[in-house]
Amino acid sequence: MGHGGIPLVADVWGGASSPPLVLLHGGGQTRRAWGRTGPRLAALGWRVVAPDLRGHGDSGWSPDGDYALGLFAEDVRAVVAGLGGRPVLVGASLGGLGSLLAAGEPPGAAIRALLLVDVAHRPDPGGFRRIAAFMRGHPDGFADPAEAAAAVSAHLTHRPRPSGSEGMRTNLRRRGDRWVWHWDPRIVDYFEGRADPPGMARRLLDAARRADVPVLLVRGGSSDVLREEVAEEFCARVPGARRVEVAGAGHMVVGDRNDHFLDAITPFLDEVV
Repeated sequence: MGHGGIPLVADVWGGASSPPLVLLHGGGQTRRAWGRTGPRLAALGWRVVAPDLRGHGDSGWSPDGDYALGLFAEDVRAVVAGLGGRPVLVGASLGGLGSLLAAGEPPGAAIRALLLVDVAHRPDPGGFRRIAAFMRGHPDGFADPAEAAAAVSAHLTHRPRPSGSEGMRTNLRRRGDRWVWHWDPRIVDYFEGRADPPGMARRLLDAARRADVPVLLVRGGSSDVLREEVAEEFCARVPGARRVEVAGAGHMVVGDRNDHFLDAITPFLDEVV
């Protein structure tokens, strides 16, 4: 259960006695984004929990349409408190921002380590606008999952087009005779124009410094959302933070190069456990 009683639906892999690790997806995604990552991490000895963020997938929507970043942080705190055992947080994009505030702003979540996937304290405005434009597109939905898959392929031109569209169904829901994205459309209304609000970069950096846990920043080598110089600045200003790059990956590192992502984070996870 998330903040304010919002129901959060999650997938779980691994044994109940294994150390906990939470996977938090990006904006416009669902927990299915971790479908290949979760079982692999469970096989390495983790108890992996991957929730749908509020307003996404099968989790509840904010009744008033409020999707302020602090609410996502409150949800992360609720998940951590429910699990116990000081989990590792792995957050991509929006999930990473919520994790960062949850760990570093009072009351700080009791975590073991923080792993940020292609997100730091300041996004590139152009890359953010590209994502927002995609989420804003097709307000009337699609005739079928194949049409949605074609839209995704047009957005992610660096990825090979999938051979089928069945996997797309987990990111869609039916609305009459149409298929629409599996998120609350008010999320786009809330975040559009808020890519880098005044004071947010400082707030995120302060949170990262106060978290006082090991931090690994994973950047997609071809990312247009997290610039290399911003990643360098983040690690220079956050004591103990380090970074790795996944070559050939864009902003959606896990979906672009999943095997390489796992190779990049495994040494860090081995240390913190």
